[in-house]
Parts: sequence; structure tokens; C-alpha cells
Amino acid sequence: MEPEVIFSRKEQSGLTCGEITLNRPDKGNALNLPMLEQLDAIVSAIEKDRAVRAVVLRARGRSFSTGGDIDAWGPLSPQQMGRDWILYGIRVLERLAALPQPVIAAISGHALGGGLELAMSADLRIAVQSAKFGTPEVTLGMISGWMGIRRLSELIGVARARHLTLLGEPITAQVALDWGLITALADDADDLDRQVNGWLERLCANAPAAMALTKGILATMHADLSQQHAWAATQALATEDCREGVRAFREKRKPVYRNR
Repeated sequence: MEPEVIFSRKEQSGLTCGEITLNRPDKGNALNLPMLEQLDAIVSAIEKDRAVRAVVLRARGRSFSTGGDIDAWGPLSPQQMGRDWILYGIRVLERLAALPQPVIAAISGHALGGGLELAMSADLRIAVQSAKFGTPEVTLGMISGWMGIRRLSELIGVARARHLTLLGEPITAQVALDWGLITALADDADDLDRQVNGWLERLCANAPAAMALTKGILATMHADLSQQHAWAATQALATEDCREGVRAFREKRKPVYRNR
């Protein structure tokens, strides 16, 4: 069986770039624990590979990622949720963000929930016009648990982060560009590849050590809130409303929340 997260290398201007590809298109590239483990192993390999000058994060299929697979976290107890899903997911995404190499998220479809959190772990983001972005967790009685709320606030400001996380409704790629959630827009898949290759050319022309040091300085803007996120997600999962949200999702009906 082919892995659900694939790593490959390609040459760019005579230098080596890495590609991380989500490979679960039949499930909208929804993230599960094996995918997080595969991503963790790939990040470990990239950390040690000085030949890799830049990394592209992309996905196969119509969606970049529809988020954390509800079948992966829905059955967990609150304690398991905090320890095995939230804290582990935060660690993996933080390791991706902390890579010394610049990381480009090439978003060829919808990036929702945990999929958006994954994209926000990249340094640069570009998306096709048809992509949508959202944090629908509150519609399931859950919260954006992999530091997404914090990253959204840093990228687009607290007011817009409130709009996205509290309403739970997606925004278009054009709005995402206007808000600063992405920094470039592509007409289609071909234009996406063209622009990504242009960025890779530029990144490969830059000094690797200087870019790594710059990323290190930018990373100091993040306070460690992983424990707070894990606690909040644990509290959310323990509510009757979250259990109702998960049931309603599986039964394909509108949830009835009772604030319990």
C-alpha cells in the first residue's frame, strides 16, 4: 500500500528541493495518525539533509486537506485526545514549521480545519482560485486544536481570526489573499506550478544559513501554548455538544446543540 504522505526530491537550478505530498485523495486528504507519523518521519529526514534547499508541501486530488479525520479523533477519550492527537499533532506541525529550509504550501484545493493548520505551518502559501479556507471545528463542537487559532491570529489579525473560527464558514481564495492568509493566487494547477517553481528559483539563489537564521528569529514570535490548546481540545471533546456534533456529522444531519 502506498504511503499517505510521500517525500520526493527534484532538481531546481542544479540544486535539490524536497516535495511532501499528501496522498489520500479518496478521503479528501483528511489527516489521520499514520499520516502524522509519516510526516514526522519525513521532517526528521529533511532536518538532517543539508542538500535539500527548500520544501514544497502539496496534495493529490481535489482537496489540499479537509482536516483531521473525524474517524481518527472522534472515538478518542478526552485524555487520549489531548495526549495522542492534539499534543502529537502540534509537535509534528511545529517541527515542520521549524525546518531550517523554507517551506512552500502549494494549495491546489480546499484547506479546512487541520488541513489549514498544516498549510499555516509553511513559510509561504499560494493557492488556486477555486480553493476555499476554513475552520469548521465549532460546527462539530470541537476547536481548532493544532495551534491554528494562534497562527490565524498572527497571520490575519485577531478580528478576522474570530470571524473565521467562530462562524465556522469558509472563505474564498481571493478573500484569503486579501486577508494575508495566502500571499499569492494562481489561476489553475499549471499556473500554481509555474509560480511555485519561480519561488523555488528565488529561494535556491538565497543563502541557506541566512534563511535558516531568519526563520529562527521569526519563530521567537511564538509562545508555547501547546498545553493550553491540548487542555481546551480535551474540554471540548468532553462536552455533550461535541458528541452530538460527531453523531450529526456521521448521520449527515444538522446538529442540535444544548450547551452541555
